[in-house]
Parts: sequence; structure tokens; C-alpha cells
Amino acid sequence: MEASTCTSQFKSADIDEKCIRKEKPEDLVMALAEAKADAILSNLQTISNQEKDDEQTILTAADTADAILQGLPIDEYVKDAEPTLLITCDQVVVYGGVIREKPSSKEEARKFWKDYSGGHAATVGSVLVTNLKTGFKKGEWD
Repeated sequence: MEASTCTSQFKSADIDEKCIRKEKPEDLVMALAEAKADAILSNLQTISNQEKDDEQTILTAADTADAILQGLPIDEYVKDAEPTLLITCDQVVVYGGVIREKPSSKEEARKFWKDYSGGHAATVGSVLVTNLKTGFKKGEWD
């Protein structure tokens, strides 16, 4: 992103992922990416009096953004440019036919790792790109 001519900012969607349930992992990761986009769009709509700029910005929401960018003033992401693309994503692990999301404790994390050492685990991820000027969304899972 640094080599790009676009500026980018990271923002946490702050959603309760446990409230969103789907049986299929591909449906779950897409629903979570949609929920993250909706939460950030709701936040962006409260910022309506910002000066508009034609410079494109990519706004990314990811679970790890807070950990990577702790302490940075990310709430000022519209200070100099209005975002035009919002990219949200999610990922889950599937083990033994069961969807495993983020472990809720260190003990659960240890159990997951122990299980994975003796079996096959797969990941299912999603990416959703929303054009903030047109509202058009395109998402895929893998």
C-alpha cells in the first residue's frame, strides 16, 4: 500500500462477531465482512461535514488492524481525503467439519493448536470491497 498513489487507513469495525451465526463457513465469513462494512459505513455517515477531496483513499478493516496500529490517530481518516473504497474481510478455521473462530481463552487456543498438530485444518476467508461513492459492493470467499 505504501507504494500506491492512494492513501490508506485502517479502522476496526468493533462488531460482536459472536452474534452472527451461519452453518457454512463461506456464508459466515461473508456475513462478517458485510457486518464490518455496515458498521464502518454507519460510522462514516456521521461524518458528513468534511471537506471533499478527489484523492482516492482505501479504508481497510481487519481484525489485526488494532494490534498493528495501536496508538495511531486512525479516527482522522477523512481529514485530508474522503475514502472511496472500503475493504473488509474475515477468516475462520474449519477443523473436523466444525467452524472455529477466535479462541475465547488461552486454554482454548492451546487446545486448538494441539488439535491442529494431529489433523487437518483449513481456513476460509472473505474480502468485500465497497465503493463508498456508488454503494456498489463486490465480495468473494476462498
